[in-house]
Amino acid sequence: MKKKRLFLIDGSAIAYRSYFAFIRNPLINSKGENTGAVFGFANSLLRILKEENPEYFAVVFDTPAPTFRHKIYEEYKSTRAETPQEMIEQLPRIRELVGYMNIPLMEKDGFEADDIIGTLAKQAKDWNLEAILVTADKDLFQLVDEDIKLLKPSKGKELAELYDIKAVRDKLGISPEQVTDFLGLMGDSSDNIPGVPGIGKKTAVELIKQFNTLENAIANADRIAKKRIAHNLKEYAKQARFSKKLATIDTNAPFKLNPDELSKREFNLPRLKQFFSEMEFSSLLKGLSSVDKDVEKEKVSYRIIQSEQKLEELVEILKHKEEFAIDTESDSLSPVDANLVGVSICCNQKEAYYLPLSHKSEDDYENLSKQDALLKLKPLLENERIRKIGQNLKFDLEMLRSNGADLKGMHFDTMLASYLLEPSSRQHGLDYLALKHFDHKMISLRELVGSGKKERTFDEVSIELGGRYSCEDVDYTSRLKNLFAPQLKELKLDKLFFEVEMPLIEVLADMEMAGVSIDVKYLEDMSIDLDKKLTQLEKRIFDLAGKEFNINSSQQLSQILFEDLKLVPIKKTRKKTGLSTDSAVLGELAKEHLLPGILLEHRLLSKLKSTYVDTLPKLVNPRTGRIHTSFNQTMTATGRLSSSEPNLQNIPIKTEMGSKIRKAFVPRGPDYRILCADYSQIELRILAHFSKDKALVTSFRKNEDIHIRTASEVFGVPIDKVTAEQRRRAKTANFAIIYGVSPYGLSQQTDMSPKEAKEFIDIYFSRYPKVKEYIDGCIQKARENGFVTTLLGRRRYIPEIGSPNRQAREFAERIAVNTPIQGTAADLIKVAMINISRELRNRKSKVILQVHDELVCEVLKDELDFVKEMVRDKMENTIELDLPIKVEINVGENWLEAK
Repeated sequence: MKKKRLFLIDGSAIAYRSYFAFIRNPLINSKGENTGAVFGFANSLLRILKEENPEYFAVVFDTPAPTFRHKIYEEYKSTRAETPQEMIEQLPRIRELVGYMNIPLMEKDGFEADDIIGTLAKQAKDWNLEAILVTADKDLFQLVDEDIKLLKPSKGKELAELYDIKAVRDKLGISPEQVTDFLGLMGDSSDNIPGVPGIGKKTAVELIKQFNTLENAIANADRIAKKRIAHNLKEYAKQARFSKKLATIDTNAPFKLNPDELSKREFNLPRLKQFFSEMEFSSLLKGLSSVDKDVEKEKVSYRIIQSEQKLEELVEILKHKEEFAIDTESDSLSPVDANLVGVSICCNQKEAYYLPLSHKSEDDYENLSKQDALLKLKPLLENERIRKIGQNLKFDLEMLRSNGADLKGMHFDTMLASYLLEPSSRQHGLDYLALKHFDHKMISLRELVGSGKKERTFDEVSIELGGRYSCEDVDYTSRLKNLFAPQLKELKLDKLFFEVEMPLIEVLADMEMAGVSIDVKYLEDMSIDLDKKLTQLEKRIFDLAGKEFNINSSQQLSQILFEDLKLVPIKKTRKKTGLSTDSAVLGELAKEHLLPGILLEHRLLSKLKSTYVDTLPKLVNPRTGRIHTSFNQTMTATGRLSSSEPNLQNIPIKTEMGSKIRKAFVPRGPDYRILCADYSQIELRILAHFSKDKALVTSFRKNEDIHIRTASEVFGVPIDKVTAEQRRRAKTANFAIIYGVSPYGLSQQTDMSPKEAKEFIDIYFSRYPKVKEYIDGCIQKARENGFVTTLLGRRRYIPEIGSPNRQAREFAERIAVNTPIQGTAADLIKVAMINISRELRNRKSKVILQVHDELVCEVLKDELDFVKEMVRDKMENTIELDLPIKVEINVGENWLEAK
């Protein structure tokens, strides 16, 4: 009969392993919490429970108290680095997790987790149980016997490994009972167990194979062929025995095993789900839904419209509704190219209708005529008096426009509402929101269409499955609207939502569908030119290095810089990756040697070529002849827009070659020009408005160059005597200081020493005292309220403002100062975009791009005078500040010329 199993989890080891798994790419939630260790720990426990289904289960932890080993040897584990603060902060969360999973937690001062595990594992035999030790610590190999096995958890792509007696022998070359002899001989650097000098792993194994035990090896030292080893073994015999004692796990710890207390229990599902939701572990949250056996399937009415008569009946119902939710299904995520596959509509909770329009797989259902269906729906879709609700309505609007219909009366986008309510969250997708707010696991798109080579398009999904999926989407969108609307009002975000974010949807849709033109031939020529430059730079790099090497290999580059050329390294990364060769390091090394500077130039040109010059021509849509980027409203915590596929907001402008890329962006034809309208120093103007600093406000009212004014104030020279270098320093400082830069940080951005930078900052605040008051006030408000707001009421929550971690707290303080300024600038340009687009609604001129504080328009030459005057008026008079807002407008044959 197969024995029941007791799983003993080495909680401390699994927690550390989980933390370091995310060390390079920390997992940070929207509240600023480092959650990698908690996530990894939870994932490990859930995987063990699912894959192993143990009958008995416990998690064992170390405590901070010293153990008997520390008492007999003060240096025990003294070489270990201090536990990272980010790890310490996650330990209480891990304990919370264990509690919600109803897993017994065991620990005792004076004993390591290993000792408790060893004691319980040995006692398990008395209960006829098999003990499974879950740990990556090889020291526990000493416990393995016929009834005790060690399970090394899976990690990344590595599979879990189960070690029995044979597996330990295969791994170490010795038996489990000889592990303490092995450690006594070679020591253990991680625990600072000394062992015998000169004896490493290989020699220790050879000695044990020859003499069986450490004691026998010492007694027969004269028989050892290698004189040095023999001498050391005799010389350090006492130390070897002591090391063996330190390495031996105490299996007589004061614990008595009671299997009933460790039997597997059901999770506290409500609390565990709430915990995963708070931690923003969406993938783990989804996995819990399959564990919840008590949740009954909700009774819903999801219907597939099959006939013209049923469609007419639905249209008649919708005519008398004040609002309905809508969702479109397509065979592509690009609305410009996508085919409309179906439409779902919900006007009452738990009731939804699906209109199949172009499924290839019809099963027991049939498609409606797309043309006839849209013709009947069009009067409703374009009726502004009937409010429309959706999740990412911009996509639905573009899909319908591509198929000859429009969507008027867009009233509520649940994705945007979620974003305003939780701006720092990265999760605003419908699957996550339904799971978080309604504890409902949605049918995922991946379940329907698959992934990888087997992935299919939505039109290949059966009408029945596609209908169920789409109806569920539109139903839960409707429910979310009812949940979010009162929350927006309560937090006074409703005005921002209805007057800025919602109207902006149509503006962005217009921009995306209009697209931008590029000069493909120009970019092709530029690519050839860059190839030549890169080849020349490579030759110079190899000449300076004295040999050829792989420029993209950080390991080979590190050898060239730090070993061959003997340059002094600025900073180190983890030992496994050697010395850092990142841009910051190369920038510092460029002061010592020519090579790092040329490497930086090569990297820059190579990145420009691959990211833009070679890529942009491939993104030209063959049907429209233009590039159609996607603008994102929910990606940044400050409210700024971002763009993707391609990202046109990160095209560099500070370098000559980067600027030349903008020259490739051209108007649609000879009758058009590119117009750029750029806010002048808008963030500093907003700072002046918020701080009410008299000197700043006066300077802007006089239309002075604020950077020259600052240089004059700080360096104590007349305005007409300020040098270009002094202005440059002042410009850097103006933008850096208001975001809480330290003296060291400012010195890194300028050529000032930290001491000079500190003096600069002190003088700056003495000349602009209200700015210092404003910065301190922002930080204080964030501490009191937990959030900061923009001029239009946009919120950003900053829970990490009270973090005990100094680095996290200082970062939060910078956010508290930055967000009201940057967020207000973002709100300002959004309102301007809405107002400008309304004026251009019936004209051929269009807004085609938005990049930070800049709007790019494609303007018909005949409309140029009107557009210039109108754009200036709308941008400068959007929001009233205590000082004038200024906009710089330029026109050209391409984006660079207009910049």
